[in-house]
Amino acid sequence: MVVTLSYYQLQNQRMRIGLLLLASCYFYMSFVPAYILILGGIIVIDYTAGLKIAASSGKSRKSWLIVSIVANLTILIFFKYYNFLLGIFEPLVYGISPGSDMPFLSILLPIGLSFHTFQAMSYTIEVYRGKQQPEKDFLTYALYVMFYPQLVAGPIERPGHFLPQLHQFQQYDRKAVREGLSRMLWGFFKKVVIADRLAMMVDYCYNHDSTLSSASLIVGAIFYSFQIYCDFSGYCDIGIGAARVMGIRLIENFNEPYRSRSMSEFWTRWHISLSTWFRDYVYIPLGGNRLGESRRKLNVFFVFLLSGLWHGANWTFLIWGGLYGLLTAFFPGNKRNNDNRSLLRSCFSTLINFSIVTLLWVFFRSPSVGESFHYLHRIFRWTGGPFNVGLNINEVWASVLLVAIMLFREYFIKSYFIKSSMTYASYFAAMVIVCYMLGVFNENQFIYFQF
Repeated sequence: MVVTLSYYQLQNQRMRIGLLLLASCYFYMSFVPAYILILGGIIVIDYTAGLKIAASSGKSRKSWLIVSIVANLTILIFFKYYNFLLGIFEPLVYGISPGSDMPFLSILLPIGLSFHTFQAMSYTIEVYRGKQQPEKDFLTYALYVMFYPQLVAGPIERPGHFLPQLHQFQQYDRKAVREGLSRMLWGFFKKVVIADRLAMMVDYCYNHDSTLSSASLIVGAIFYSFQIYCDFSGYCDIGIGAARVMGIRLIENFNEPYRSRSMSEFWTRWHISLSTWFRDYVYIPLGGNRLGESRRKLNVFFVFLLSGLWHGANWTFLIWGGLYGLLTAFFPGNKRNNDNRSLLRSCFSTLINFSIVTLLWVFFRSPSVGESFHYLHRIFRWTGGPFNVGLNINEVWASVLLVAIMLFREYFIKSYFIKSSMTYASYFAAMVIVCYMLGVFNENQFIYFQF
């Protein structure tokens, strides 16, 4: 609030850029202050690379692009995958030299590392392709990478969409402020009222899967589908809303993903900024679907494998991404049509697709591959017993009702703008009261903070 009020008090765009950059630095340094030096170093490299790429020709342009990409990926691999890669080679090293100590490191992952790394790389790639003019103002470029509403968990912005907005002086707009605040409140509702409530039951099911009935574990898996959606999309709503209050539009990251009827459709609706990033910077450069059906399938599988690895240094994420790759490559889905038979088929396809997505989330949620298969085995073995997800049945039904309300709101009420001041004030007050009365305030961080 302090930043936003100060933002509108300033009548100079460069001073606004400085304010937002300082706020972003403060926000980032509230976790591990020293990591600001790493992020600052990468910003300097990419800013310089962008200018050099635009001013160079031939091999020199490509060399500066490689410098930028290698610098970003080196930081990402070191902090996120060093111990994972070391663990892969550990059996080989022990076989050659038994008793050797592996140099594992105990380091914290910089928050949002995968997000701002990909956002930075999109800038230099777009400059190299000639689709983006290099940003000459260093502070503006630094804010492009560090803009605090979406710094930690996206959406991953593109320079062509975001940078021009940073050069525009945004006048105070009551409609934009109302839309932004409403969007932020909705994000808080999804996070503290729904996601964190579901988390209590999901955690109980995953922590006691050896003793719970199959019905309990199925409900736990379904609840996780909605927990991760409300948690991640809730963060995006808060970030998009906070930016909108200041007149800045961030790209949408979700579009009713659980209405999807195929895996390929699901990934056009879920984490859209990441899906399109991999499409534009990995899938299409690999040849996309231009080199035949076999190559298309291989490209799809490889991209999803990379997407799984992007989410975390764990075999569970690789299996999760690989399974999505196989399903998307071999079952791309059918074209839509609107006859009645197709409508029934669509409902059935949506149910089947949601069920598969829910089962795949088990790999995403479990800490190890063995525990993933154990959870799934307990489901399909169909173990009887009392229904128990850690909370009483009234809490369970209350959670189901809250999810239903959320789905109805997002599927049928698209606008976040309320014209009447009285109606808006009532809505605002009601949402604050609901979040306060029904919210679960147990300091659960957003799930995607770990990525």
